[in-house]
Amino acid sequence: MADKRVAIVTGAGQGIGKASALALLKEGYCVALAGRRVEMLEAAIAESGASADRAVAVKCDVGDPASVKALFDKAQQAFGGRLDVLFNNAGQGAPAIPMEELTYEQWTQVVNTNLTGPFLCTQHAVRIMKNQKPMGGRIINNGSISAHAPRPFSVAYTSTKHAITGLTKTTSLDGRPFDIACSQIDIGNAATPMTERMTKGVPQPNGTTMVEPRMDVAHVASAVVYMAGLPLDANVQFMTIMATKMPFVGRG
Repeated sequence: MADKRVAIVTGAGQGIGKASALALLKEGYCVALAGRRVEMLEAAIAESGASADRAVAVKCDVGDPASVKALFDKAQQAFGGRLDVLFNNAGQGAPAIPMEELTYEQWTQVVNTNLTGPFLCTQHAVRIMKNQKPMGGRIINNGSISAHAPRPFSVAYTSTKHAITGLTKTTSLDGRPFDIACSQIDIGNAATPMTERMTKGVPQPNGTTMVEPRMDVAHVASAVVYMAGLPLDANVQFMTIMATKMPFVGRG
């Protein structure tokens, strides 16, 4: 497998991360699945049917520098030192409460997972991609619709997702001389455990509560595979993929 392609996916135990990791495995990638609950990662690998030399589960807290280093070390050991794709997907929200009631600890936890985590992972990926032969690789950041517009009572999540756009643009710029492409996928209402509450109704800016449509998470995974598979002289800088009728475009 001298021509094998290697990917790392964070937050790969469920939802978008799991679907994307399974889609990359199906496409022939070797994948390191990272997440906080290793049993969920192992279940995802079992579901994929991938052999042990193509998939590895790594317990990781992306907000912890030592844990992130261990993730990249494990992936390097498992797959021979190369890295072609990093999908910075791990993320979390805070309770939907007025911003003045959010605790420092709640704020910090979201910032550590949603912003510091992708930064730390990007640092490790860039170091590898700069020095491997052939040089280069692709980093895909999960920006979310919240990189563009907030939901009510979402100050921590929305702030970090807006910041991801800055990380994406800076990585794209600084990565240019080294054939490192950086993309951002902004996802709206994929059907995952995180969006299950939308089937019962979620608060709207006008004070009402509304059930929102969702889309199959498989469409997101297909988009990630497409972005990952482009040659390094082409890049999807930003992609928005969303449930067509969700209240995003316009005044909704």
